[in-house]
Amino acid sequence: MCGRGYNGRVEPPLSRETSAEIEEWEVRAWQAMWPAEKADLITSLSVAAREKALASVRDRFPTASPREHFLRLAIETLGLELARRAYPEIDRLDLEE
Repeated sequence: MCGRGYNGRVEPPLSRETSAEIEEWEVRAWQAMWPAEKADLITSLSVAAREKALASVRDRFPTASPREHFLRLAIETLGLELARRAYPEIDRLDLEE
């Protein structure tokens, strides 16, 4: 990478926890990927992050219905104001928990 960003926008280091050697290998691997492979990777990571967030909601509200889990996840991902506009039924939740 030699001190420049891999796509002109992101400057190294990408992570403080990753060595420069591994980071360079990682960037080369990304550059070698087809666009569809990158899209699949990002989609998989997004799905995994959503599933992890939903699991966290389920752990905190084990007796809630699937709909309530969905609504609470909406609050976490969209913020309360936008989630309320998108799902007015949120006002019926006990948000003090």
